Amino acid sequence: MKKIFFLVGLPRAGNTLLGSILNQNTNIAVTANSIIPDILYDLYQVKNQSTFKNFPDHQSFNNIAHHVFDRYYKDWNYKYIIDRAPWGTPDNLKILKETQKDIKIIVLVRDIIEVLASFIRWSHNRNNTFIRRYNVKTIEEKCDKLMQEDYIIEKNLKAVKHLLLPENKNLCHLVEYNDLVEHPKCTIEGIYDYLKISKFKH
Repeated sequence: MKKIFFLVGLPRAGNTLLGSILNQNTNIAVTANSIIPDILYDLYQVKNQSTFKNFPDHQSFNNIAHHVFDRYYKDWNYKYIIDRAPWGTPDNLKILKETQKDIKIIVLVRDIIEVLASFIRWSHNRNNTFIRRYNVKTIEEKCDKLMQEDYIIEKNLKAVKHLLLPENKNLCHLVEYNDLVEHPKCTIEGIYDYLKISKFKH
């Protein structure tokens, strides 16, 4: 049976780097941005409908909701799946707690000013980026756009903040971007220790 873990990370905080390292291990699959939070959120909206309220069969509902991960990853030939999404937002984490046991979340963090600076540098080196399509010119205007509500930075920042609350910190293993870049071996071994899986020579 596959074991599901979770990855929450600010953008430009090493998500791709971490995934490319861990995916060298043929037992591990770190996913791209996952659609499972959207699947589960939409599924739970059914409980607000009159059809369900008229006949609230919670056990039958749970038979589906509690097995979404198993069914979604049924054909993935890996022992360990690390599902990447903003799992720390209040709604996502609430559903995760209802549907999963032994939750372990890797949380990638980086100073928000460094995140913004990395996005700006990235946009300067490419002509066709989403930042350029905003039709803004100054760095300040670009940062305002990047930090707009419900955009990827703000959503993941909210997820990280919620995970750092006392009642949630026991679910998390924090990984600093600078530690991943400057001390990758030690950082990766720390992740293996946290997940309690056999180490791999990367």
